[in-house]
Amino acid sequence: MAIETIDKLAKTLADTLPDGLRSVGDDIERNFRAVLQSGIDRLDLVTREEFEVQQAVLAKTRQKLEALEARLGALEAPPARKATAKKKVSRKKTARKKAATKKKRVSKKTTR
Repeated sequence: MAIETIDKLAKTLADTLPDGLRSVGDDIERNFRAVLQSGIDRLDLVTREEFEVQQAVLAKTRQKLEALEARLGALEAPPARKATAKKKVSRKKTARKKAATKKKRVSKKTTR
């Protein structure tokens, strides 16, 4: 918080005091200012600019994380079943062709 803002707030608080206490107004205003400053210092606040920079860093980190998760998911995913099914079909067709070829050979030998 800006020092000017603290000064204004301390002055406003000092002005709201009853007339009997206004005679010690400067002293009270200094005390208000000290109390406000120490309270604000304990809050560990950041500026808007620092906040926005960290917000941008977080957004960029989230994008990278999502991209890495997608890559990891693709690597961990089992192979597509269609490709496996085609291999099985191809094996079955090959086995049928071999069996048909054997039958033709056997039938040719028996006919001779």
